[in-house]
Amino acid sequence: MVALTCAGQFLVVLDVSVVNVALPSMRTGLGLSEQGLQWVVNAYSIAFAGFMLLGGRAGDLYGRKRMFLIGLGLFTLASLGGGLAQEEWQLLVARAVQGLGAAVLAPSTLTILTASVPEGAARARAIGTWTAVGAGGGAAGGLVGGLLVETLSWRWVLLINVPVGAVVLCAAAWFLTEGRAGDGRRLDLPGALLVTGGLGTLAYGISQTEAAGWTAAATLLPLFAGLALIGLFLAVEARTESPLMPLGLLKLRSVSSANVAMFLCGFAMFCMWFFMTLYAQNVLGYTPLEAGLALVPSSLAVIFGSKVAPRLMRGVGARNVAVLGTLVAVAGFAWQSTMTPEGAYATTILVPGVLMMLGAGLAATPLASLATSGAAPEEAGLVSGLVNTSRTMGGSLGLAVLSTLAAARSAGSGTPEALTEGYALAFRVGTGVLAVGVLLMWVWLPRTVREH
Repeated sequence: MVALTCAGQFLVVLDVSVVNVALPSMRTGLGLSEQGLQWVVNAYSIAFAGFMLLGGRAGDLYGRKRMFLIGLGLFTLASLGGGLAQEEWQLLVARAVQGLGAAVLAPSTLTILTASVPEGAARARAIGTWTAVGAGGGAAGGLVGGLLVETLSWRWVLLINVPVGAVVLCAAAWFLTEGRAGDGRRLDLPGALLVTGGLGTLAYGISQTEAAGWTAAATLLPLFAGLALIGLFLAVEARTESPLMPLGLLKLRSVSSANVAMFLCGFAMFCMWFFMTLYAQNVLGYTPLEAGLALVPSSLAVIFGSKVAPRLMRGVGARNVAVLGTLVAVAGFAWQSTMTPEGAYATTILVPGVLMMLGAGLAATPLASLATSGAAPEEAGLVSGLVNTSRTMGGSLGLAVLSTLAAARSAGSGTPEALTEGYALAFRVGTGVLAVGVLLMWVWLPRTVREH
């Protein structure tokens, strides 16, 4: 049981990071545009963020095992479609369906685990294993992707999910037992469609600014349409009986402040892997495997930060640890923004990368703790889902904004100097966003985690 749920979580987290190192090869293989390159990542993350809360609710209503199987089945089939894609649009559709499958699968992995393991030390160990496997998936993504691209092709960063997914699917169908915790409430499908459509349309509008400018109809129409869809989403959430995102929760200072802080952190930090892998391969000339290996210390740093954060929280408080972690990340982003076309590994990837991801690991745990501390115990799961959704949505919009700024600064030139200027601008803007986040956390976050 534990092994199966951990395997599902590993696949979901792995697929967030595994494609980054394959992006230059994907671009060459399918002739992807600059916009297409960012949408390989964003199609997955936007669908994942928009449907994650709905996926968790569906598991409660229709059965966790059923949703686990449906989510994993969608994820596996979409991986096959993406690996066999012959056109850009085929790859992007497959990535979006992968994200939808992951949104259904991911919540079920934890709920099945907690429902099947007795409360106490055994459950704590099981959740610890689940967390470690998830972190390991993120850490392994760059290395696994580099190995697959270099020894086989970029298609195998997606195709590798097919045999693994099929084995886990068969085992889950045989060994998992059904369970649900439904209370008769309906799924808020309109809310999920509106927030996903709004976020995707807004990100598309932002990405259009580089080619068409801010005042062109091709930019303004999707921007206004995206904002209108998000506004309609908020109106639906205020009226529906079973909202995807209960707006009343945001009246709690701890919930609203932690979610805004997580949104800003995601906006900057989610893009780090994207730009670092492009810089390593397109500017420094690393192979996919070398790029994956180069980022392993950064991956380990985020795990280390996540493990150290709870101990620091007991000594200096959750708010202070969140601020400290974000300040460490600010230092890393500022350092990374000084990159040059002839940069040495230690000074342009290793140290700034470790600082950025150490800060990310230190900040995430206290922000999640502060958010859930303000809600009633029966709402803790929902609030945890909101925090993860805020981080992923922030990352999606951040990638759209920062990649557009980087492309505009590079002005269509593929020289190492022009590309470096674009990537450096993205990290400078990320530095500013995180600095705003530090100020917001210091002023707005509650000083302590409130116990129930």
